[in-house]
Amino acid sequence: MISDYKYKPLFYFSVTFLATFTLWSAGAYVSFRDDKGGLYMLFMLPGLMAPFLISLVMIFSSKNSDLKKDFVNRLINIKLIQPKMLPAFILIMPFSVLAAIILSLPFGGSISQFQFAEGFSFSSGFVPVLLVLLLAAVFEELGWRGYAFDSLLSRYNYFTASIIFGLLWSLWHYPLIFVNNSYQYEIFHENIWFGINFFVSIIPMGFIISWICIKNRKSVIAAIIFHFIVNISQEMLQMTQITKSIETVVLIAVAAAIIVIDKDMLFSKEHLAVVETNGV
Repeated sequence: MISDYKYKPLFYFSVTFLATFTLWSAGAYVSFRDDKGGLYMLFMLPGLMAPFLISLVMIFSSKNSDLKKDFVNRLINIKLIQPKMLPAFILIMPFSVLAAIILSLPFGGSISQFQFAEGFSFSSGFVPVLLVLLLAAVFEELGWRGYAFDSLLSRYNYFTASIIFGLLWSLWHYPLIFVNNSYQYEIFHENIWFGINFFVSIIPMGFIISWICIKNRKSVIAAIIFHFIVNISQEMLQMTQITKSIETVVLIAVAAAIIVIDKDMLFSKEHLAVVETNGV
């Protein structure tokens, strides 16, 4: 966060939501009338890129050299990633998935959930699903960590900013439930409670990704890597939607553990004092 720059979170999120919702609504319409191999993705991909593109415009039109340098540094400086955080990178999501499957077994969950999935749980037109999962991690975090999260930190402590981000990130996915063949569309039509669980699960997940980013000195690379691991972990094994509902509880427990372990940092207001001192 740059102390001599006035962040504009309301403007950023308003424009981002408007752009994404408009493009994804158009994509949803085309997805049900598309007989040419998934051309609706021509609307979906720009909508996915909106958080990044709007961040880029706001950063490089700011005339603030420190803001620009900070963004580039957090994007390319791999030394920001802390070696002691590597176990969290590697283990949080696989642990959460495996824990959810184990917890599902007494409730009738199948042991076959430990097997690798034969395919992905959704389709994405002419764009390979694996590429979509990678692009989602890259373009979302370039936007969320490039500008959005810092804009919230300019007004709130780490805990509050992380919770608000999680809520906004969850809401940002809303148009996807209307896109034919999307993951959100498929689970909502399987069972509305599975769809609701998806949106609830994003909140603790957003909190965890924010924590990972903060603990790695706000490295955008760290957020991208962890986000991609999240996406792959969700698709790798034959998890049922009931197990994914259990996984949400596991993620809430992980987030709660982080709050207990790192409460001093999460509730610190030192960065806000710096902002106030510099007149922002």
